[in-house]
Amino acid sequence: MATIRKRGTKWQVQIRRTGQRSLSNSFCQRRDAESWARQMEVKADRRELPDDPKLLEGYTLGQLVQRYRDTVSIRKRGGDYERILLKAFLRHPICSRRLSELSTEDFAAYRDDRLQDIKPAPLKRQLTPIHNLFEIARDEWGLPIVENPLDRLKLHAPDNRRERRLRSGEFERLIEAARSCQNPYIIPIIHLAVETGMRRGEIISMCWDHLDLGLRLNQTQNAMIVARATADRKFAASLS
Repeated sequence: MATIRKRGTKWQVQIRRTGQRSLSNSFCQRRDAESWARQMEVKADRRELPDDPKLLEGYTLGQLVQRYRDTVSIRKRGGDYERILLKAFLRHPICSRRLSELSTEDFAAYRDDRLQDIKPAPLKRQLTPIHNLFEIARDEWGLPIVENPLDRLKLHAPDNRRERRLRSGEFERLIEAARSCQNPYIIPIIHLAVETGMRRGEIISMCWDHLDLGLRLNQTQNAMIVARATADRKFAASLS
């Protein structure tokens, strides 16, 4: 809020808002001081005043990632997979950087480092929640982030999707190999994946209340999966 004091022969105005840089000015007439204060109050309400960079010094990227993981990812379908990505991201040294120091150049260095081990497509998937994190921190958490540092990051991921179908005899060999696995759910998972086209993360995060066995529906991250009647029989048989 605005504070107006008389200092000597002049009237001094100070504007203080949390997260925004303090402003001050001096006037010979009180009415001029009050007029300027009202104008600055309106700008402060609209968040048009300069942000206080000191607020970003109190946070590291890792702290924001943890908050996003615990408050945003946990509410998403498929959030288990996203939290796995964030857990791996937290191990990288970039997470120790202060937000006031963080820039696109830091993420460019991170990109170049990660591309030594993985392809652009999975790296792009890993950075998607980080990009969303900065948007939420600015729009919902009130942090004075002027620009999302990932907006200008160049990452042209080629389309690595494959169109692959099981050839004759491959499914039977796959099931036979799965029988040696100690996990009893591997064979049901294979049947479900083949019959529905569900992703690995979608299958792993499934719960019984996600299924409608009467309609043979499962709600996934992007769509409703409809299983064929033959899938019901194979899935049930594999569980028995």
